[in-house]
Amino acid sequence: YNLLRSASIKVVRHLGISGACSVQLALNPLSSECYIIKVNARLSRSSAFASKATGYPLAFITAKLALGLNLVELTNNITN
Repeated sequence: YNLLRSASIKVVRHLGISGACSVQLALNPLSSECYIIKVNARLSRSSAFASKATGYPLAFITAKLALGLNLVELTNNITN
């Protein structure tokens, strides 16, 4: 899990993505090598599902980021 999470964060930072995105990776179980399958810098059905499951408003947060706010400036009603 941590290997894939770290790889996803590196991809997002390298591409300079701010806001919602999804990174799809493939992991070779024999070598633990990680391959990028695709990156979507947008909200998707998976994002909508994640918002519904967690109660965290991804679309709202993405809109605020697009307006130039930083994540540290936004209040998270889930974790405060």
